[in-house]
Amino acid sequence: MTSYKAVFLAATLLAGVQAHAQVAGIQPLSFSVVQSEALLEGWSAKKSLLDKSVYNDQNEKVGTVRDLIVAPDGSISAAIISAGGFLNVPHHDIAVPIGSLDVHDGNLYLPGATIALVKATPAFQYAKVQSPPKPKKQLAH
Repeated sequence: MTSYKAVFLAATLLAGVQAHAQVAGIQPLSFSVVQSEALLEGWSAKKSLLDKSVYNDQNEKVGTVRDLIVAPDGSISAAIISAGGFLNVPHHDIAVPIGSLDVHDGNLYLPGATIALVKATPAFQYAKVQSPPKPKKQLAH
């Protein structure tokens, strides 16, 4: 077992033991050791996706990932890709399903895309969220 996994496992087990003596403002998170290990093996959206260039099949840059849209169930549903935005050209944001992006050799690709197609796609506009997302318990109903 690698040292960081051993430390994390020990901390998780210790947190479980201390669950009976909670201190105000301190509460162990409710996820399993298996889930914790999966998190350690995951990847960072900030380092792997945000502000990364998106290319087409001909290795031409068609935009940049500016944001990710999280669906009510907690999954990532779309990437917001921005084209333009340099040399006084206004940027044009579009939403593409996250599953339509390919990753090859650490680069992001949007197969079949061209700059003209990206700019011809209707612009994405953020919804005005009036309140925070609903709790998970309410989503199940």
